[in-house]
Amino acid sequence: MEVRTTRFGVVEIAEDRVIAFPKGLLGFGQMKRFCLLEPGNDACFFWLQSLDDPNLAFVVTDPSFFVQDYAVPFREEQMQGLGLERVEDAQVFVIVNKVDQQLTGNLQGPLVINTLNRTGEQIVLAEKRWTTRHPLVRVAAAARAMSA
Repeated sequence: MEVRTTRFGVVEIAEDRVIAFPKGLLGFGQMKRFCLLEPGNDACFFWLQSLDDPNLAFVVTDPSFFVQDYAVPFREEQMQGLGLERVEDAQVFVIVNKVDQQLTGNLQGPLVINTLNRTGEQIVLAEKRWTTRHPLVRVAAAARAMSA
């Protein structure tokens, strides 16, 4: 299927790469369908591109690349809502922002995706240990890591 984007032009993706967020994302409740665009095989940052709006895309990453002790506690109703039978079938991403020379991740509002049925939900964690702007990496360090 063809995906129109303002950043990358028209991109071809397989139908099975569509991720449905039935509840949308926080602040973007009307946007329900996304795809994950990978800039390369070794990438640690990805684009979560809206299929409903070519202008909307978020940089996301797997938080475990940067925060070793980060874990999302799943409640039973969240597991059921995503159709998850096993936690191992979930992939967690966080939305990344650039604040000055720092890349930060929204560890308080992770995106949880069922890798089997490609359904996702943004979960808000009650635990105050994590923030919406958790430091991940300095920009210069990230550039060096991506060029290595």
